[in-house]
Parts: sequence; structure tokens; C-alpha cells
Amino acid sequence: MGDGVDMRDVGTILLVEDNINDVLLTQVALKRARLANPLQVVRDGEEAIAYLSGTEPFADRIKYPFPILLLLDLNMPKVNGFEVLDWLRLQPFRSHLPVAISTDSDSGPDVRRAYDLGADSYLIKPPNPEALLALVQRLKVFWAIEPPEYEVA
Repeated sequence: MGDGVDMRDVGTILLVEDNINDVLLTQVALKRARLANPLQVVRDGEEAIAYLSGTEPFADRIKYPFPILLLLDLNMPKVNGFEVLDWLRLQPFRSHLPVAISTDSDSGPDVRRAYDLGADSYLIKPPNPEALLALVQRLKVFWAIEPPEYEVA
């Protein structure tokens, strides 16, 4: 990169999102917020678990590094976000990964269940790109997104 940032020193953000429009909006918002963090995207909870586990096709930790932040949609095919959270919190060395839920649901039971399963924040998906940019900028400050201090196999 031309700004002197070595991408190997910047922690990866993992986005688990099945809606291609939300993926594209998130990519644009991260770029506009000037986050240097690389973004990896998986399309469902099954892929998220494979990525976090480091199993195929995500076994190469150079290409698919363990993330410093997980942005997790709740309503996905195969394995939903609640199931990913439940699985994640039972994994040694992975249970402390910060998880920000990003969803359309503002249902009280969904919010409670997400926090009960270990979510660190619960964010309602913004209705437009400008609101999403503001949300990403708040995430940047709130999580003080930096590289991890440890390696996870």
C-alpha cells in the first residue's frame, strides 16, 4: 500500500453476510472510513465456522488469517448467526473474538439471545450508505481496530 501500512500487520475483519448488496455496501463503507483492515467475506454460517476453524477451503492462514473482529448476520442459510455464536463461544482460543451482530432484526428476543450467546454488540443494519458509513466509523472508534497481539492456529 502506498500509505506505508504493511497489510500483514493489520488485523482482518470477517464479514458473515449472505446478502450481496449488504456485502458491497459494507465494503464501500469500510473503504470510505479509511479502515486499512482487510475484509474477508463468507456467505453463510457454515462457511463462517469453516473459516474460523481454519478448515478447507480456509486452511491457509496466510490467505485467510484469523480475524480480529467478526461482523455476523443472524438470518442466513445453512447455519444461522445464533448457531455460529453458540459454536464460537465453545471453542478454545476463539471464544474471545469480538463479535458485532449486524442484522435487520430489532426484535427484543433476538437481541437478548445474541447477548446471551456472547455477542459484544448488536447493530441494526442502516437503511442507506451514509448511515452505514457512520456506523462503520463508530465501529472503528469503539473497537479501536488494531492487529491481534497473538497468533491463533
